[in-house]
Amino acid sequence: MNRRSFLGRTAATGLLISSGLTRGWAAKSDLAEGPVVGTSAGKIKGLFDGKVHAFKGIPYGASTEGDARFMPPARPKSWSGVRAVTELGPRAFQPVRIMVPQMGDALTGHGPMSEDCLTLNLWTSGLNKNSRKPVMVWFHGGGMRTGWSGSILYDGAELARKHDVVVVGVNHRINVFGFLYLAGTGLDRYANSANVGALDLIAALEWVRDNVASFGGDPANVTIFGQSGGGGKVATVQSMPAARGLFHRMIIQSTVSDTGLWGTPKDEAMQWTEAYMRRLGLKPTQAEELQKLPAEKLLAALSGTGQGAENARDAAAVGRTGPDFGTNGDLSLRFVPIVDGRTMPRNPFDPDAPEISANIPLMVGSVETESVPYAAPNDPYWTTNDLDAAALRQRVKRTLQVEDALADQIISVYKNGRPKASNTDLAMILASDAGTLRQAGYTIAELKARQAKAPAYSYYFKWYSPLRDGKVRCMHGMELPFVFDHVDAVQWMNGQGQDRYALAEKVSGAWVAFARSGNPNHKGLPKWNSFNAAERPTMVFDRECEAVNDPHREERLAIKAVLDSRPVTRGA
Repeated sequence: MNRRSFLGRTAATGLLISSGLTRGWAAKSDLAEGPVVGTSAGKIKGLFDGKVHAFKGIPYGASTEGDARFMPPARPKSWSGVRAVTELGPRAFQPVRIMVPQMGDALTGHGPMSEDCLTLNLWTSGLNKNSRKPVMVWFHGGGMRTGWSGSILYDGAELARKHDVVVVGVNHRINVFGFLYLAGTGLDRYANSANVGALDLIAALEWVRDNVASFGGDPANVTIFGQSGGGGKVATVQSMPAARGLFHRMIIQSTVSDTGLWGTPKDEAMQWTEAYMRRLGLKPTQAEELQKLPAEKLLAALSGTGQGAENARDAAAVGRTGPDFGTNGDLSLRFVPIVDGRTMPRNPFDPDAPEISANIPLMVGSVETESVPYAAPNDPYWTTNDLDAAALRQRVKRTLQVEDALADQIISVYKNGRPKASNTDLAMILASDAGTLRQAGYTIAELKARQAKAPAYSYYFKWYSPLRDGKVRCMHGMELPFVFDHVDAVQWMNGQGQDRYALAEKVSGAWVAFARSGNPNHKGLPKWNSFNAAERPTMVFDRECEAVNDPHREERLAIKAVLDSRPVTRGA
C-alpha cells in the first residue's frame, strides 16, 4: 500500500487524522493570544484557551544545518522583540513509515522536515513562578529513526488542564542525523560527534532547568517519560553523565532491548558509519563532505532505495543480514545510541542499573498485545479470522522456535490461565510475552529493584480497543491516550466507549502522582507496591484495575524457560 492510498483510506473512515496532528488541543477560533513570557533567548507569546497556555515550536537549540550538522547542539540565537510560538515546529528528517489507520501517521506526522528542528512544545495551566508545578518532559516514540513531538497522541493540554502539571514535548535529531558515529573517524573536528540526538534531549532538559519556572514549573521536580523509542531515550539519557541533576523521576513505556538495555558498541557503530558512507561514495576521512550534501540526499542514502548490490556488500561487511537489508536496504534501524566511552560511558541497563541515576525512582511496563502489527496495514492478521488449533500451534512454533511437543505444552499453560481468550488472543499475547518490549521491561524493573536505592513500579496495561472488530486489541501505544488523558482526541484509536474515561483518570492520575512524588499511588487505585523480584507486584490497568503479584506467573515462567535456553544476543 503506498502512502497516498493509505492516507485516502484513513480519510475515508472519517477520522481526519492529519487535522488532529496540526490542530491538536483546541480549534484556533477558540484561542486567544497569551501573555508574553521571558526565556533565556528572548520573549515569547503563545496561545490561551481560557484555561491552558500552549507554546509550540519554542527553540531550545540552534539550527543543525551545514557546519552544525552532526555536531553537539548549540544554544539558540537570541532574538529581540516578542516571538510568536503558536505553530508546531518542523519534523526532524526521517524516512516514511506507513501504519494502520488506527495509528495513522499520528506518530511520525506528515508536515515539513528541517534540520532547524530543535524545538519543544509546552502546556501549562498557569504562569505563576511560585506555582512550582511538577514538570513532565515527553520523549517521542518512533524508535531512533522517526517520530515527532507534535503528534496529537502527545498533546499535553489535558494533563495540564486536569492535573496541574507542566508538560513539555521535545523534537530532536534522529536516525543518521542524530546517531552517525563520526567520532570514530579520527578527525579532530568530530571528536565530540557522538550521540548528538541524545545530547539534543539533554539540551532540552537544560532549557527546562533554566526557563520552566517562568511557566509555573518546578525545575527541581522534572520527570522524563517516553514510549517505545521514547522509552529507549529515557533509558539512554539516564545513563549519560551530562544529564545528571536535570531530571528526578523516569517512566519507561514499552521499550525495546536494543536502546532500552544496550547501546551499540563503538566498533560496530563505526562499521555502520562506513557502510552508510560507502552509499554516498565517501570514505571516513571524507566525513566533512557529509556536511555539504543536501539533507534529502543523506536521507535517501539511509533508506538505500535502488542500491541492492551495495546493500548486500554492506551487509556482508558487518556480518549482518535480516529485514533491514531487504529490497530497499534500509539502514535506519542501525543508527541508535552508541557506548562511546565519553557521552555514554556504559549500557543503559546492562549488566546492571547505572549508578549515575541510582537515586531516581522509575516506573516501567508494557501493553498486553505489543505484537499486533500496527506498522503493517497489509499484514494478513487484519483480514484473518480466529486461528484454528493447527494454525495456533504453527504460530507458537515459529514465534518461540520450538518443536510440536513444547509448543503444545506452552499453549496449554496459556489456555489454562486465559480460558476466555481466543486462539488469536493467545498468539498475540504469547508473541508479546516473548518479545523484546515485554522482556526489556522485566529486565529494567528487576535491575532497578536489585540496585535498591530508589523504588521501581511495574505496570501491565491490558485494555482492548473495540475497533476493527476487536483486532486492534491492546496494540503498541494503546496506553498513550490514557496517559495523556485525552481519549476523545483519538477516537480513531480507542473508540467511543464510556469505560475509557474512568481508566484515563486512573492511568493519568498514576503518571502524575509519580511525577509529583516518585510514587504512583492515588485514591483511584488499589495499593500499588514497589517492585521486588520475589513478589513482582504489578498494577494491571484494565476496565477494572488490580494490584497483582506476578500476573500470569505460569506463562511468564514458561516463556522464560524457552528464552533462557538460548544464548544471549545483544539486539535480539
